[in-house]
Amino acid sequence: MVGTSDWPEAGFPGVRINPVSLLPEIVNEEVCRAALAVSTDPADTIFVLLVEGHAAEAAELLAEARFKDPESFRLRAFEAEVLRVSHRSDRALELFKQLLGEFQGTDREALVQQYLGKTHFAAGHAAAAVVAFSRALDLRVSQSADAAQIYSSTVALQRARDVLDLAC
Repeated sequence: MVGTSDWPEAGFPGVRINPVSLLPEIVNEEVCRAALAVSTDPADTIFVLLVEGHAAEAAELLAEARFKDPESFRLRAFEAEVLRVSHRSDRALELFKQLLGEFQGTDREALVQQYLGKTHFAAGHAAAAVVAFSRALDLRVSQSADAAQIYSSTVALQRARDVLDLAC
């Protein structure tokens, strides 16, 4: 993990957010695999598959998991993440905007904004990413969110602003 200790946490052991791409990466394979071995949550496996870029495998597991728990917020977000990893950003953005409509004004809005920003950023929409990351950060600060979440939004917002400044 040398050189990645200051990367934002990604919410799963051994995985952190690359501050340049703003995408999660496995930075400690051993820790990640050990956590997966003891996990009973299929969403954890889906997340790691997405991090590794295995959209088809993640989609298969996601379909099974959604059948068992169709209302799971995390699984619904992963549905859009499968599309992003599959380079179908327009469709992923549509799903995140739908989630935003459902969760606006709730404690989950900040996370949806963060996902929306990441998807915009990955699609090359730096200005839209700045707006989403800024909103996520504002919400996380106002909700006194965990410091790791605030840090993640801060890093993402700064990176998106840097890219936008370079484009101007």
